[in-house]
Amino acid sequence: MTAVTAIASARGWRVGLLVAVALTAAVVAVLLPPIRQDPAYHDFADRRVILGVPYGLNVLSNVGFLLAGLWALARVGRAALPTWERAAGFVFAFGLLLTGLGSAWYHAAPSNTTLVWDRLPLSALFPTVFAVVIGDRVSVAAGRALLVPLALGAVASVVWWHLTDDLRPYAVAQFLPMLLIPLMLVLLPGRRPVAALVAGVAVYAAGKLAEVTDRGILAFGGMLSGHTLKHLLAAAAAALIVCWLAPRR
Repeated sequence: MTAVTAIASARGWRVGLLVAVALTAAVVAVLLPPIRQDPAYHDFADRRVILGVPYGLNVLSNVGFLLAGLWALARVGRAALPTWERAAGFVFAFGLLLTGLGSAWYHAAPSNTTLVWDRLPLSALFPTVFAVVIGDRVSVAAGRALLVPLALGAVASVVWWHLTDDLRPYAVAQFLPMLLIPLMLVLLPGRRPVAALVAGVAVYAAGKLAEVTDRGILAFGGMLSGHTLKHLLAAAAAALIVCWLAPRR
């Protein structure tokens, strides 16, 4: 076996592992009973009215997404990128802007009806990054081909939840990329430096942890709730990921 053949064989095994993980996640999601939206999700700890805005800090903290989205538009516009990667960067940038608006709308009047406008743009962010990682680590052709299906599939998962109150497709669309992206970074070489992406995923994970400790964080410091902190950390994570999506020349 030549060195080239050995490398190709090892790479094939690693890609096969990624595909197996994805298929396993899909099968598990199908076999699980429907996952309903817990009404308690809308019961946020911080209900303070600020400048006449209900749930003030949860609403106003979405300005971070707007700033990150505007900065992303400018950075992607200046970056020297292949056409499909530039398109992915613009999808990510506009997704951040729409997330800021949709999340603010939701948090001003939390309910399933308003939550859909938060989740629709948010859903496309990680799948878009996922496609670019596939292009970098697996093959450019695969990343380019999967960009639109992954983004549209994630948006469709929100529509499915809205129509059926079943979160299974949404959970797969959001959390499978968070699992597979680190695996690809470990298993497969790529041309892009990964520091900003790794930092972004780590900061986002910290934000998700803050979200589930919403009341505890507010009780501890009395200033910010865990959910407000999650918004700030998620916006910072997005800015780091933009540095990876659109590196300087």
